[in-house]
Amino acid sequence: MTARLVALGNKIDALSLRERAMVFVAAAAAILFVVYSLMLGPLFAKEQALRTQIAQVRNNISGIDGEISAKLSGFSMDPDAPNRTRLAAVKADIDSLGGKLRALEQGLVAPEKIAPLLEAILAANGRLTLVSMKTLPATAVAEASYNPASGAAATGGAALLYRHAVQVTVRGNYLDMINYMNALETMPTQLLWSSAALDVEEYPNSRLTLTLHTLSLDRKWMKL
Repeated sequence: MTARLVALGNKIDALSLRERAMVFVAAAAAILFVVYSLMLGPLFAKEQALRTQIAQVRNNISGIDGEISAKLSGFSMDPDAPNRTRLAAVKADIDSLGGKLRALEQGLVAPEKIAPLLEAILAANGRLTLVSMKTLPATAVAEASYNPASGAAATGGAALLYRHAVQVTVRGNYLDMINYMNALETMPTQLLWSSAALDVEEYPNSRLTLTLHTLSLDRKWMKL
């Protein structure tokens, strides 16, 4: 194994600076693809399932509200017993969903702790340089994703869950960046990954931009 590593190192040393940069870019792209496949994919699937469940509950509430309104328009009496029963069942579903959301929230990093946590892990690494860190506007889970270019986010009905995101940019060696990402992934409490972008600068340094978010029942969001 040592002989192979030495041989590989000699081959890399024999490459021109441009060829080394191309090898570096290809390796970084492969690593990011593996990170996305193993880490980001399952998290996105979990969040999408939660969005679907919330949308189904909202649709049920909307349909029942319409039926009750139609019956009330024809009678001057309270809604009949079947409608009351169905409405009570929907409210029970909402209470159950609320319990699941609170359980999910407890397993995630609290919004106000995201920035200090990212800074602490960065300081522990020691070899990465923080370029920038900024908070993005809180958005309801059912809303469209926030677009930093336009600064706009879609608005919807009453939300049950809010996304609080931070965009952090660091500069350094790509191996140190992988260690930083692994440290984020193995925390006791979770941060969800929205995106990761690697920009190759002057070899061997690169710039990594991560957008991370947590979920909370509270819309309040502390800005940096």
